Amino acid sequence: MLLLGLLGLGGAYADEASPPSAPVLGYRLVASYPHDSGAFTQGLIHVDGRLYEGTGNYGASVLRRVDLTSGRVERETRLPSRLFGEGITQWRGRLVQLTWRERLGLIYDAETLKPQEAFRYEGEGWGLTHDERHWIMSDGSAVLRFLDPDSKEVVRRLTVLDGARPIDRLNELEYINGEIWANVWKRDHLVRISPETGAVIAYVDLAGLYPAAERPSQEAVLNGIAHDAASGRLFVTGKYWPRLYEIEVLPKSDP
Repeated sequence: MLLLGLLGLGGAYADEASPPSAPVLGYRLVASYPHDSGAFTQGLIHVDGRLYEGTGNYGASVLRRVDLTSGRVERETRLPSRLFGEGITQWRGRLVQLTWRERLGLIYDAETLKPQEAFRYEGEGWGLTHDERHWIMSDGSAVLRFLDPDSKEVVRRLTVLDGARPIDRLNELEYINGEIWANVWKRDHLVRISPETGAVIAYVDLAGLYPAAERPSQEAVLNGIAHDAASGRLFVTGKYWPRLYEIEVLPKSDP
């Protein structure tokens, strides 16, 4: 297997105001699977051996269950054209999906993907995950919101910082082994975040996974993190990407 993404403090970070103070990790490509190149991927999760994806754009937003190996859509529910789908998570046998500017959350039966109820929240909806107690939501800023799943009210806010620098444009989220992992919109890296302090624990540099020169448009950015808790496998993809990748994060190299 190729060892990729060991780019030091340049690469995906060269256009930042200052270099990252948290460690920058690399990755190993484990496998590659077909992915719908027409999907504007906003949310991705792997639960109980099943892959779910939420997509965006007005008139094209869906929630779907996808066969990992073939990329075939097994079941799909389309959102009304007035809604722009965003991040998704699983919660007690149901799926939860945000919308972008409509301030509306949707809850579905995980088996049938039929809508069951809706709820309201303030501000924009981007990414969504949970820590077994709270729903954790991003809105494109550097602040994550923790929601009570019963009341749907915000009970905590967490500012994400690399040193003293806020990390904004936080997008799709995944909770992995006690950490919050996030995409950063228009960046080819993942951010691993402490849910207690908001400090950036590390970056995972995915530059080169799907080279920018090969992408169909500037909108085809990295977005989508799914973790199979049973096996430990980690999957990533992006908007309009033709492949979904299974990767292994490499530990930090010794100095």
